[in-house]
Amino acid sequence: MKIDHLVLATSNPGKLREYRRLGPNSAVALDLMTGFADLPIFEEAAPTFAENAAGKALYYSRFADGVVLAEDSGLVVPALNGAPGVKSARYAGETATDADRVRKLLDEMAPMCDRERAAKFVCVIALACRRRAIAIMADEVHGSIAHEPRGANGFGYDPVFFVPEIGKTFAEATAEEKDRLSHRGKAFRKLLAFLLGGDIGITVSQGS
Repeated sequence: MKIDHLVLATSNPGKLREYRRLGPNSAVALDLMTGFADLPIFEEAAPTFAENAAGKALYYSRFADGVVLAEDSGLVVPALNGAPGVKSARYAGETATDADRVRKLLDEMAPMCDRERAAKFVCVIALACRRRAIAIMADEVHGSIAHEPRGANGFGYDPVFFVPEIGKTFAEATAEEKDRLSHRGKAFRKLLAFLLGGDIGITVSQGS
């Protein structure tokens, strides 16, 4: 049977809005996972984005009737040995703000020349249903780390992630530009193509 409904393993309505924006004309509906905030938190302790995304999807699929979508994403800087990487959200500490994380990144990269400032955003999306993995999709976008924050849009490291293709940071880009080029947008479009391509080979209850 085809999957036409996904629940996101998050309680963040902003993340739901972003995913809905990425697939506005899709036949796949998206909603937040009911009761997510009351569930024990999955510890994202694996060393790779794929392991964290898959583990999260499998874990939260225990608590949902339908198909669960989970993701792990982050910024990878080769000159920093891959940091912030899977610790992107915790790079400057558990309670740090986006501005704190950006400042730490810029401080660590201050002595680096332009050719050392290459970076990429990575996104891995995983689907699971009743503790069974269904799919994992990944993509990335390449750019470089700017010397100072630029732009007021976006979130996270967007103000310092410069994309040569548009000559802007993601925080300067329009929503349409970012959706077209972003790691999350590309990974999610892969997922939609997979879901709409045919029978997935699972049975989902009528309530999902």
